[in-house]
Amino acid sequence: MNREEQIQTMANTAFWDIIIIGGGATGLGSALDAASRGYKTLCIERFDFSKGTSSRSTKLIHGGVRYLEQGNIKLVRGALLERSFLLNNAPEMTKAIPFILPVYSWFKFLYYGIGLKIYDLLSGKLSIGKTQFLSSKEVIKHIPEVNPQRLKGGILYFDGQFDDSEICMSLVRTAIHYGATVVNYCASTGFIYDNGKVAGIISKDQLSGKEFRLKAKVVINATGVFADEVLRKDNPKHKNVVSPSQGIHIVVSKSFYSGQHALLIPKTSDGRVLFVVPWHDKVVIGTTDSKIKDPVIEPVAASEELDFVMNNFNQYTSKNITKNDFLSVFAGLRPLVKMSNIQSTANLMRDHAIFCSDSGLITITGGKWTTYRKMAKDVVNRAIIQGCFPFKKCITRTVRLMQKPVILSNNVDDIKLLHPDYSFTVLDVKNALRQEMAITLEDVLARRIRLLFLDVKAALSCAEIVADIMQHELGKDKVWKEEQLQSFRTLAKQYLPETQS
Repeated sequence: MNREEQIQTMANTAFWDIIIIGGGATGLGSALDAASRGYKTLCIERFDFSKGTSSRSTKLIHGGVRYLEQGNIKLVRGALLERSFLLNNAPEMTKAIPFILPVYSWFKFLYYGIGLKIYDLLSGKLSIGKTQFLSSKEVIKHIPEVNPQRLKGGILYFDGQFDDSEICMSLVRTAIHYGATVVNYCASTGFIYDNGKVAGIISKDQLSGKEFRLKAKVVINATGVFADEVLRKDNPKHKNVVSPSQGIHIVVSKSFYSGQHALLIPKTSDGRVLFVVPWHDKVVIGTTDSKIKDPVIEPVAASEELDFVMNNFNQYTSKNITKNDFLSVFAGLRPLVKMSNIQSTANLMRDHAIFCSDSGLITITGGKWTTYRKMAKDVVNRAIIQGCFPFKKCITRTVRLMQKPVILSNNVDDIKLLHPDYSFTVLDVKNALRQEMAITLEDVLARRIRLLFLDVKAALSCAEIVADIMQHELGKDKVWKEEQLQSFRTLAKQYLPETQS
């Protein structure tokens, strides 16, 4: 994948069937869906791919056990179907993972056991593992750190796991393979109109500053929590449809949680569930649900959110963690669709919604990572009607997502480790630049090799090495390198609690 080639294609194309604003899961999924049906498709992202919400998930492909408790059978059933499609379409990048829900009363043993049996049954023939009742000894065997006091047993069930940014890059590769043009660091600054109807966009290459007037039959707004910002460019009187909610995750060493089974904490003080998930040889713990007023591209975890996650984890385990044990902290925003008479974002459903403005601009928001493919299908179907396109059936249920190409090197320097505690190499950085459109130091260390999300101090310690590689590969000067280092170091401070930064 070459960004300059994508830019040239964008500049030289007179007319598009569909332009998609937003390069997260929904936007990229929509680009793949539209291109695989044969429509001439452009997808632009003003930052890096998955820079926002789509890189900050709990790394799970799941139906949503808490939505089952809320009685939203339709949402859970749909998400479980989508779980199976993603597991089948990206087998090298996803996997089934066993969860254990420990229980400390016989009533809850029965209550949660029946609920998770139903969860399994809802997946039907697409089940990825049979739900089982476990004795307390079996729970302790699988999760040695679990709090054993008054433990009655546990329920084992299965869900899916993935690396969110990796799947986003796979969507980029696959969409381009099917003929889409996909560009990061390209902002939508306004709309082109024809008789009051949206007939394209004005875009700006964030790197060169060059502007483009891009015409299209249909424009889709797939910007997640920033959907209202884009809608106001079309209509300054627009009233918000998104109620942003912040969820945070903490990352700790496996010394605090050595089991290969994930842990589900079924009930927190705000009515959510909490997950403890092994990921890239670390452990991700989350998440929270905090209502926020205005979305930002780099949300920061509040101290009380960190306390909430830490305290709930410590209640269920014998090895308590403190803020000094955090390797990384990351916050993400959910684009929850506004509903009347709802005060808490924890009670908002994760269903997606599609709106069509008077101008013809189509907006899709809401939903969750697991259902990105269904969201893409629905919004492209709406675009077909809007653009009066000849109907072509969606094929993404069976489209295999393309893996990162394996690039070998005879250069002994390329296999040098960036950090002694991690397997990332010099060649990984070069491949991110040559094959995955990485532009900045943050792109590489946060989303191509995930080190910022796994271990902030390790990411900082090898930042200069990576910056040196990038400077040489991209032909940049020392001023560029120092600017990149300063920007990354400033950003990295937000991924550690104040006690460590």
